[in-house]
Parts: sequence; structure tokens; C-alpha cells
Amino acid sequence: MCGGSGTRLWPASRPSRPKQFIPLAGNRSPFQETVERVIDLTGSKGRLIVIGGAAHRQTIVEQLDDIGREAVILLEPEARDSAAAMAAAALWTQERNPDAVNLFVASDHHIPDDEAFRETVRVASEAASKGRIVTFGIVPSAPSSAYGYIAPRGAGLSEIQAFVEKPDLATAERHIADGYLWNSGNFVVRADVLSDELRETTPGLIEAVSDALNASMIDGPAVLLGRRFVDAPKISIDYAVMEKTLRASVLPVTYEWSDLGAWDAVHKSGEGDVGLHLFEDAENCLVRACDGVMVAAIGVSNLGIVVERDAVLVTDLARSQDVRTVVKRLATLSPRHLDFAPQPREDLRTGAVRFAAWMRQAALPAWCTLGQNSEGGFEELLTLDGRRLNASRRSSVQARQIQVYAQAGHLNWPGPWKAAVDHGLAWTNSRLVNDDGLLRARLTAAGAVEDGDASIYDQAFLMFALAQVSSIAPYTEREEQARCVRDHLLTHAAHGEGFRENGPHPYQSNAHMHLLEAALAWEEAGGDAGWSTLADRIVKLASSRFFDRDAGMMREFFSTDWSPADGLDGSLIEPGHQFEWAWLLARYARARSNAAVMDVAWRLFEGGLKGVDPRREVAIDAMDLSGDIRSARARLWPQTEWLKAALVLASLPDDGRRAFCLTQAARAQRALWRYLTPAGLWRDKMLENGDFIDEPSPASSFYHIMGAFAQVQTSLCMLNPELGSALALS
Repeated sequence: MCGGSGTRLWPASRPSRPKQFIPLAGNRSPFQETVERVIDLTGSKGRLIVIGGAAHRQTIVEQLDDIGREAVILLEPEARDSAAAMAAAALWTQERNPDAVNLFVASDHHIPDDEAFRETVRVASEAASKGRIVTFGIVPSAPSSAYGYIAPRGAGLSEIQAFVEKPDLATAERHIADGYLWNSGNFVVRADVLSDELRETTPGLIEAVSDALNASMIDGPAVLLGRRFVDAPKISIDYAVMEKTLRASVLPVTYEWSDLGAWDAVHKSGEGDVGLHLFEDAENCLVRACDGVMVAAIGVSNLGIVVERDAVLVTDLARSQDVRTVVKRLATLSPRHLDFAPQPREDLRTGAVRFAAWMRQAALPAWCTLGQNSEGGFEELLTLDGRRLNASRRSSVQARQIQVYAQAGHLNWPGPWKAAVDHGLAWTNSRLVNDDGLLRARLTAAGAVEDGDASIYDQAFLMFALAQVSSIAPYTEREEQARCVRDHLLTHAAHGEGFRENGPHPYQSNAHMHLLEAALAWEEAGGDAGWSTLADRIVKLASSRFFDRDAGMMREFFSTDWSPADGLDGSLIEPGHQFEWAWLLARYARARSNAAVMDVAWRLFEGGLKGVDPRREVAIDAMDLSGDIRSARARLWPQTEWLKAALVLASLPDDGRRAFCLTQAARAQRALWRYLTPAGLWRDKMLENGDFIDEPSPASSFYHIMGAFAQVQTSLCMLNPELGSALALS
């Protein structure tokens, strides 16, 4: 449990970086130490569950990754105290294993003897499996007013007589004499027992948390609980259950324990000093200095000196509890020092306005001048300093660039979009179209046929480009050209429910995805009924064959009967394609009011988020159906598909998920900006260390970028109409 802000450990602990995530007694944070302490208790069938605030998602993911551990991460949209947090974990557990026992531990405790802790858990688990709710009572080492107390009814594992709030020192001494124990706040309980107790003692809590779990969104390695979570009563587990239940037991434990709640406790751990410091006749002092700061102390004792980049605390260690008084005063005197200044992150609106300017002033001008030759053919590559390179010309790239500039015209770009489209079409039709009307695959740089095959993939982009051209000016011959290509594929390339592609992977989902894109574009351009029929056919195949309902993801490759391919081919998952399919299926479902297909679109969006690297904040190239990374490289195009999917889903009637989708769109747009250059060019491949491969900009990416921009403009102007002029290409 990762709640709490560690107020008494200011200025090191603050809401954005609370104490559980700061190394306080060693090189690892208390959270990481806790994970290592409990991980062996999961055995072969158990799971580690982390529940914390949505604001700490990145920190939780990174700190787990640092120690090589995985967990189910439940994120609270708002803190509702320990009862609601524990209920979420218990309900999640109960759904998967009705008889499972949960160990609930705070993530900020210091327990040096891990094995002693695990042994007490094993003892407590036996009682918990029989229906008891067991908490650990720490045998006090000295009177303390910093902890609550538990009065046991007997020795050993026993029922609880009473819970006692934090007393003054005199009362604490009497409690210790009477055999009271410190309340550790850790529990062992069967998941169904806890949920039953909460349902009986705290009306509305289980219902709200259950609804929140049912409406949760999967955000990569984390699960963001739905908005109903904030309706759960804000109450601690002690008040909600432990003081009312007849099932409560306490197990006395003698291992060393501290909640590291104040600077004196950190000092007592013997490992609290951090940073550069110099003592001259100073003793029994704690020093924590941020990077680059030297602390010198002369002739003092029993002081805590804590230096952060914006605040310094000097306290008598004996008065460490009084730090919270200072924090309360800061709320009035200097609120900005209550938390660290947030790192600037471009918001969705600001990034979108910048995106429009980049498209208008840099990218579109560059690729119809430097990126298109005098005969009308589009270049495959431009170096990052804007020079052309001789390279083979793929037909799919020519079609994509025609579509880009046709869409630019549709969006009222005042540049020479029409000349780019007309010259590009003329060049493509004269050099790349066969006698049967299909595109051949590729020409050499000199213009000779290099690959004469006509793939479904290439024909899909031709039909898509022609649809975009027809949407800005009704060209009867363009519609007829596209219809002939479609009907040829239906006659000659159909295979069972789908289509057979050329090449080493004839039964694949990717070619069908682009056929669907073309079919939907022709629907919107006013094409004949055959386009809707084609779209229906592909969506039916995708939903029934390509989509793995257990994993919530689209597979890539298949056998002749459209069952998953054998081996690694059959388990390959591309996060970018999950987003791209989600974007297409959401549009299809919205047009037809098809709730079942819309549900698939949502699940694919969540599946794509599993492929977002939490450190680099980019969508990676490939993983397995199990979620294991197959390629951590991250190309540009998956970032655009992440952005498109997030925005089309955000454009739906708000069912509580719009804010989540807009947050994802902002993340995706920031990811995309890492690839774009001021000159209207882009980098294509990011390595695992965050560096980019030094290579020319591929023209093929522009289609993805234009699609992302068009969705940004459409969605944001729908949600915020006054943005129209700021996002215009004119």
C-alpha cells in the first residue's frame, strides 16, 4: 500500500515524491525494500499487488523495473484511505482466487530482518485461512507517542481487546507495562473475509470500489480504477473493520521495526545520512544533502539537517514530530514549498497548436518541394539536412504522399497541395499501374521495374489515396479506378473470410487493416455500397479471428484457416497496430452504433498501452501475446497511432473515460514530438537507451503524421470549438 505523503519527513518527502519512494535507510527506497521482503511469499501462484495514487504511476513502474520485479498496479484516482485501498486489492484477488489470503503491508516500513518478518506472515496466514483477520503487534522497545497501541487479550496469537490512539509518553509507559503492542498497520486476511466485513460495516464502500474495478482502464502495466472510487467512504481500516469485527487477532512480533515516520526514526536506522557533509565537533546528527551541496556542522549535536534544492530544515531530533507543524504553517506562508515544482510537460492543447504550425510551415512545404521531383514522383528519403537520396520507389509511398497532400487540401492548407496531388497521380499512373489497374510494388531509382508484384497492401493505399482525392473534388474516374481495384481483389485475392497477401506471410492482419482504412474512407467520400460491405467483411474477420479475446490484442499472422500461426509468428504483437486497429474499429462502431465492436476497440487500446515503455514514454515496436518485450526499439509511427486512438475514443460520448483518453493523447503527442525536427523532417527509430539511429527521414512516415494531425484537429475542435483557428492549416 503506497498511500500517504510522509508530512513529518519534509522537505525530502512531499506529495509528488512521498517517503516510500525515497531511499531513507539504505540505497533502496522503503517501497523497493518492501517488495523484496514480500516477493518470496507469493510462491508459484501468488501475485504482488501494488496500490497507490495515479500521480505516482511512473515512480512505481520505474522503481519496480529498477529491481527487476513485476506487479499488478492498481491506481487510485483519489486517495480514500486504507479501507478503500484494501478493498480494491481484496476484490481484485477474490475475482481470481476466491480462497486466496492477502498480506497487506505498508510500503514505507523499515524491517531489517526479512526472514523473521516472513516467518510471522506464515504463522498469521494459517489463522487467516480459517477466517481470522490478523494484524502484527510490535513488542515495544521503548515508550513512544508516535504509534498507536493494541491491547491483546492474551499471550501469543490472541483476540484484540482494544485499539488505542497515539498516547502521550506517560500513558505510553503504562501501556507498555500492561503488555500493549505497537500497531504496525499490517494485516493478513482472506480476501473474501475482508470484503464481507467491509460490506457489513461500511455501507457503500464495497459497491463503489467494485464499480471502480469494473470501469477500470488498463494503462500499460497499471490499472487505473474508475471514477466511482472517489465515492467510497474515506475511512481507515481500523475504524471501518478492526474496531468492530469479531474476527480480529493480533500476533506479537519482536523483530526490529520502524515506520520511519520522522527524522529521528530515520536517524536511528543508522543508514539515514545522504550527500556531502563535514562535521567539526558535531555528534549524533543526521545530514541529508541534495546533489552538489556540502553541509558543514560545527559544535552541534542531536540535529537533523535536511537540504533540498528549494528548502532547508534544521531540527532538534527530539522534536522531529513537530515538523508537521511547520508544514501546516507553510500552507499559509509559502504553499509553493509544500511540494516540488513540477517538471514542465507540454499539454495537449499547446502541443496541438505547435503541431499545426509545424505541419503548415515546415513539413508540408518540405515534402512537396525537396520531397517531390520535377516529374511528380515523391522521394523515398530525405537526409536530416534536406538532401535527396537515390533509392527505390515503392508504390505504397507514392500513394501515401498523394493521400497526405489531398488531405492537406481538405484541411485548407494554402500551399501547392493540388499540384502535388495531380503530378503525383500522373507519375504513379504512368509508371506504377499495370494494365489490370493494380499497382506494381517497386521501381528502381532509375525508373525500371524492380518488383512487379501487386500486393494487397499496396492496393489498399492506392484506394485510400483515391478516396481522399475524391473527397475534395468528385473525380468520377478516380472512383471507378478504386472500384476496379476493389473488385479485382474480391475476385482474385479472396481466401475464405479474408484475403490472401503476397510474400512470406500470406495470411496476415495488417493488409486487412489497410483495406478497412480504404473502405471507411470511401464510405465517408460517398462511395457505393460495396465499400460498406467490404468494411463489414473485414471487421467480422478481425473480431472473430484476428482478435485474441483472452489477451485483448490483435495477432499479426495466421494459418490458411485463419487460426493463429504456429510458433513466434503466431504470438507476435505490435503495439502500434493495436492502436491503429482501435482507431479504425472505433470509427466503424460509431458509424454503425455497434457496441460489441466498440468494446473490441477499447480493449485494443488498452492492449496497445501495454506496449508503452514507462521510462522512455514511447510505444515500442513488438512484444509477445504474453506481454514480454520482443523488440524494445520504438519507431515513429506507433506514436501517431497511439495519438489517433486516444483522440477518437476521447471524442465519444463521455462515459467517464474521456479524461483518461485525453491524458493518453497528451502523452502520445509528447512522444511524437521527440521524433520531429524543426525542418519538417523526422527521426524514425529510437533505441532502447533513448538514442536515435542516425539515418534519413523516410517519406512513408508522413502518412502516419498527417493522420495523427487530422485526428488532433477533428477531436480537439469538436471538444473545444474555439481552437479552430489555432489548429487550422490555412
